[in-house]
Amino acid sequence: MVCVVSRTGRDLQRYEQGRRLVVGCIPYRYKSGSDGSGEDELEVLVISSKKGQRMMFPKGGWETDESVEEAAARESLEEAGVLGKVGRELGQWSFMSKRYGTFYEGYMYPLLVKEQLELWPEKNERQRVYGCGGSKRSLSALVDERSARHISPTTRHSAATPTRKRSPTVEINSPEDLPQHPQENVLQL
Repeated sequence: MVCVVSRTGRDLQRYEQGRRLVVGCIPYRYKSGSDGSGEDELEVLVISSKKGQRMMFPKGGWETDESVEEAAARESLEEAGVLGKVGRELGQWSFMSKRYGTFYEGYMYPLLVKEQLELWPEKNERQRVYGCGGSKRSLSALVDERSARHISPTTRHSAATPTRKRSPTVEINSPEDLPQHPQENVLQL
């Protein structure tokens, strides 16, 4: 088993027009009842902040050596200890960092959880909890609605803005599927 240590630092961090780019995931799984029913019901995973005062979705910096979908999958692995399949972009948002007082640009993706790990990089810093997420239909409606309203970064920003490195879908079945940071430590357990 391989346990990847969380990436740190801003050496490879992406920025657009002075805004740090971050990527988040909404990890979800299909709930199944004891009788095998319930495949249409979803459970959504949230994690605690490092200080444990609020619950949130995994998110973090998008780095230059990975696609946006790979960044979303990496953040889900590092912060929530889940592996799975990243879907289509749900939407974008801008926000002010409380800690640094700067603007960030965020991209959010759904992640169908295929595996939940017992050991993950931020296990000792975070709690993870599944909650009711609605139905398969409600997630599909959200994805379709968000995709229809999506504004491409090339439309919003100047031609000098670097284009986003994208792939249609990314499936992360093990930590080895993620790009390796040149200075990243990997522990063999």
